[in-house]
Amino acid sequence: SDVNYKFHDVAIDELQKIYRIHPGIVPSAGTYTFSDHTQKDLVRLLGNIPVQYGGRSYNFPIELWLMDSFPFTPPICLLRPTSNMFIREGKHVDGGGRIHLPELSNWDYPKSSVVSLLAEMIVKFEEHPPLSSKSNVDNKDPHDLLAFVSNIQINNGGSSHQEQMNKKVSVIGGGDLGMASVMSVLSKCKVDKLVFIDVNDSSTKGGSTDLEIFRLPQVEVSRDLSASAGSRVVVVTANAWSGEQSYASVVQTNVDLYRGIIPNLAHYSPKAVLIIASQPVDIMTHVAWRQSGLPPTQVIGAGCNLDSQRLSHILDINLNTHKPAWVIGELSDNKVAVMSSSGVQPEIAAGSNSTKPLLDRYTGTRGQRSWSVGLSIADIADSVLTNKMKTHSVSTLAQGWGGIGAEVFLSLPCLMGSNGSTRLAGVSLGQEEDAKLRQSVASLCSLMGQLRM
Repeated sequence: SDVNYKFHDVAIDELQKIYRIHPGIVPSAGTYTFSDHTQKDLVRLLGNIPVQYGGRSYNFPIELWLMDSFPFTPPICLLRPTSNMFIREGKHVDGGGRIHLPELSNWDYPKSSVVSLLAEMIVKFEEHPPLSSKSNVDNKDPHDLLAFVSNIQINNGGSSHQEQMNKKVSVIGGGDLGMASVMSVLSKCKVDKLVFIDVNDSSTKGGSTDLEIFRLPQVEVSRDLSASAGSRVVVVTANAWSGEQSYASVVQTNVDLYRGIIPNLAHYSPKAVLIIASQPVDIMTHVAWRQSGLPPTQVIGAGCNLDSQRLSHILDINLNTHKPAWVIGELSDNKVAVMSSSGVQPEIAAGSNSTKPLLDRYTGTRGQRSWSVGLSIADIADSVLTNKMKTHSVSTLAQGWGGIGAEVFLSLPCLMGSNGSTRLAGVSLGQEEDAKLRQSVASLCSLMGQLRM
């Protein structure tokens, strides 16, 4: 079809598997309209799944849309009731027919696939059928308000072979942030080896000479990107800020610098998780993802992680909430504070009125110093190295999340482990917060459009 998939061969492979097991679910090209009114040509899967209930078998009509970054982002799943059926809103389906399942919010290719998703859908629908025929109106269940996320079992299986994996970290780019990242990673993480690579064309050059003079155990200083080969985590702090006029041309100097760095890093460490800390972080993470050819799960930005950690800390101290809280969106004035409504991530709601003044005061003013960002980067690196599956607000591919149709990177709550990031689902934002995110999407798309990759 004319639909342009970045991982075309993998997508075709998935479609063939679906056809073998569910020949009645038919792919076609269609145009999907996101809630921000943008449209995309995508592959649509239409068909029925068999659901056993009360001793009888029913056909439930479903529609799946495969995002153009599929299979690294989950499909959009909808129930399509016929005229004589109505949707029973509940655990796994909302009033609009959108399907929510643990496998969707914990989507993690290649463990996750459409075939395993359909199998889970059948099991969950047999427990709580989300459709009724209109003649049974009296049997309508009361709304099931349990957050479906409380059923999520995070799979820590396979941690034994992770233990044997190397613990090599590379930090690319000199300067204050590079040095702060090196020191923070050394003190926070158990590493076998830390390679610090000073990039020649970077305006943040320097610092590595002192590391060479005062040699630290486990640290190797290099000028050559090949020294990073076989890293588990690669942190990129290089900036090439030049004195040019427009913002776009200043960012362009960073894009040009990255062109000589990122493809090489991905070549030397194809399994690494890249943590991007160059500025502006959402744009540079997006650029790094495009240039690296790696799946989006392996390329994330430090983004709003520092703000999120500060926010959770301040809420605990002031309100004793003990509920996860995150700052999401663009690392700018448009960022938004959200809290977990249920105490189990990721049922998120915008910060309540009681927390709002606190959020504004705390996340609005405090600057991001190099050593603070370095500590935040070390915290993310630690989650990857130890397969911690801790939730961080990191800059990630946001397409398909909360109705965002554009290919854009924003900070969102992600589980971080040895395979990289797994985006969490579920959000209900107020009008003001939603408007801020939309504004960020528009300005980031506009800036990306002006850059030469």
